Amino acid sequence: MNKKLLAVLFGSALMLAACGGGDEEATPTNEENSGEVTQSHDAEKIVQAKCSTCHGGNLEGQGNFPALNDVGSRLSEEEILSVIQDGQGGMPPNIIEGAEAEVVAEWLSNKK
Repeated sequence: MNKKLLAVLFGSALMLAACGGGDEEATPTNEENSGEVTQSHDAEKIVQAKCSTCHGGNLEGQGNFPALNDVGSRLSEEEILSVIQDGQGGMPPNIIEGAEAEVVAEWLSNKK
Protein backbone atom coordinates (compact mmCIF):
# COMPACT_ATOMS: atom_id res chain seq x y z
CA MET A 1 0.00 0.00 0.00
CA ASN A 2 2.82 2.43 0.88
CA LYS A 3 4.54 1.78 -2.44
CA LYS A 4 1.36 2.62 -4.35
CA LEU A 5 0.88 5.83 -2.38
CA LEU A 6 4.51 6.80 -2.93
CA ALA A 7 4.16 6.11 -6.67
CA VAL A 8 1.03 8.28 -6.88
CA LEU A 9 2.67 11.11 -4.94
CA PHE A 10 5.84 10.95 -7.02
CA GLY A 11 3.86 10.88 -10.27
CA SER A 12 1.79 13.85 -9.17
CA ALA A 13 4.89 15.81 -8.19
CA LEU A 14 6.51 15.01 -11.53
CA MET A 15 3.50 16.20 -13.50
CA LEU A 16 3.22 19.41 -11.47
CA ALA A 17 6.92 20.13 -11.93
CA ALA A 18 6.72 19.45 -15.66
CA CYS A 19 3.87 21.93 -16.02
CA GLY A 20 5.77 24.71 -14.25
CA GLY A 21 7.17 27.81 -15.88
CA GLY A 22 5.57 29.23 -18.94
CA ASP A 23 6.27 32.86 -18.12
CA GLU A 24 9.16 33.27 -20.55
CA GLU A 25 8.99 36.38 -22.62
CA ALA A 26 9.65 36.31 -26.34
CA THR A 27 10.71 39.48 -28.08
CA PRO A 28 9.75 39.92 -31.72
CA THR A 29 12.65 41.02 -33.90
CA ASN A 30 13.07 41.80 -37.57
CA GLU A 31 15.54 39.70 -39.49
CA GLU A 32 17.88 41.82 -41.60
CA ASN A 33 17.40 40.13 -44.97
CA SER A 34 13.87 38.79 -44.97
CA GLY A 35 11.99 41.36 -42.93
CA GLU A 36 10.08 38.51 -41.25
CA VAL A 37 9.18 38.87 -37.61
CA THR A 38 10.60 36.06 -35.48
CA GLN A 39 10.73 35.35 -31.76
CA SER A 40 13.99 35.48 -29.89
CA HIS A 41 14.21 32.63 -27.39
CA ASP A 42 16.60 32.42 -24.48
CA ALA A 43 17.29 28.69 -24.31
CA GLU A 44 19.02 28.82 -20.96
CA LYS A 45 16.09 30.67 -19.39
CA ILE A 46 13.63 28.13 -20.84
CA VAL A 47 15.71 25.21 -19.55
CA GLN A 48 15.92 26.74 -16.07
CA ALA A 49 12.15 27.28 -16.01
CA LYS A 50 11.13 23.91 -17.48
CA CYS A 51 13.91 21.39 -16.82
CA SER A 52 15.89 22.29 -13.70
CA THR A 53 13.23 21.05 -11.27
CA CYS A 54 13.90 17.47 -12.34
CA HIS A 55 17.37 17.64 -13.89
CA GLY A 56 18.96 19.95 -11.28
CA GLY A 57 19.82 23.62 -11.22
CA ASN A 58 23.14 22.96 -12.93
CA LEU A 59 21.60 20.18 -15.06
CA GLU A 60 23.71 17.69 -13.12
CA GLY A 61 20.85 15.19 -12.82
CA GLN A 62 18.92 14.17 -9.73
CA GLY A 63 17.70 10.77 -8.61
CA ASN A 64 16.20 9.02 -11.63
CA PHE A 65 16.53 12.10 -13.86
CA PRO A 66 19.63 12.09 -16.07
CA ALA A 67 22.21 14.85 -16.24
CA LEU A 68 21.80 17.28 -19.12
CA ASN A 69 25.05 19.17 -18.58
CA ASP A 70 26.80 16.81 -21.03
CA VAL A 71 23.81 15.52 -23.03
CA GLY A 72 25.33 16.75 -26.31
CA SER A 73 28.09 14.16 -25.94
CA ARG A 74 25.47 11.39 -25.87
CA LEU A 75 22.65 12.61 -28.12
CA SER A 76 22.44 14.62 -31.34
CA GLU A 77 20.32 17.77 -31.62
CA GLU A 78 17.66 15.75 -33.46
CA GLU A 79 17.62 13.05 -30.76
CA ILE A 80 17.31 15.68 -28.01
CA LEU A 81 14.42 17.32 -29.87
CA SER A 82 12.75 13.92 -30.20
CA VAL A 83 12.99 13.34 -26.44
CA ILE A 84 11.53 16.80 -25.77
CA GLN A 85 8.65 16.21 -28.20
CA ASP A 86 7.93 12.53 -27.51
CA GLY A 87 9.01 12.18 -23.88
CA GLN A 88 11.15 9.35 -22.54
CA GLY A 89 11.08 7.30 -19.37
CA GLY A 90 9.40 9.42 -16.68
CA MET A 91 9.49 12.58 -18.80
CA PRO A 92 6.15 13.45 -20.40
CA PRO A 93 6.06 14.71 -23.99
CA ASN A 94 5.93 18.35 -25.08
CA ILE A 95 7.12 20.02 -21.88
CA ILE A 96 8.60 22.55 -24.30
CA GLU A 97 6.91 23.07 -27.67
CA GLY A 98 7.46 24.57 -31.09
CA ALA A 99 10.34 26.93 -31.78
CA GLU A 100 11.30 26.95 -28.10
CA ALA A 101 11.84 23.17 -28.20
CA GLU A 102 14.07 23.56 -31.26
CA VAL A 103 16.16 26.30 -29.63
CA VAL A 104 16.53 24.26 -26.43
CA ALA A 105 17.52 21.13 -28.37
CA GLU A 106 20.20 23.09 -30.21
CA TRP A 107 21.48 24.65 -26.95
CA LEU A 108 21.55 21.30 -25.14
CA SER A 109 23.31 19.61 -28.07
CA ASN A 110 26.28 21.93 -27.40
CA LYS A 111 26.55 20.70 -23.80
CA LYS A 112 29.43 18.21 -23.99
